[in-house]
Amino acid sequence: MAAGKKAKNVGKTVKGKAKEATGRAVGNESLETKGRAEQAAGDAKQAAQKAKDALKH
Repeated sequence: MAAGKKAKNVGKTVKGKAKEATGRAVGNESLETKGRAEQAAGDAKQAAQKAKDALKH
């Protein structure tokens, strides 16, 4: 997997987890939901990149 893309996807997942935790801590459901969505997007992109890499080998 391209290191830059992997780092970007992992960063998006981590950022989403932080948003979710912050939203939960302050009682902001909107922020919590945005965090979960960002995590899902990062995970999906990472899975797609792994599948793409598997096809190359």
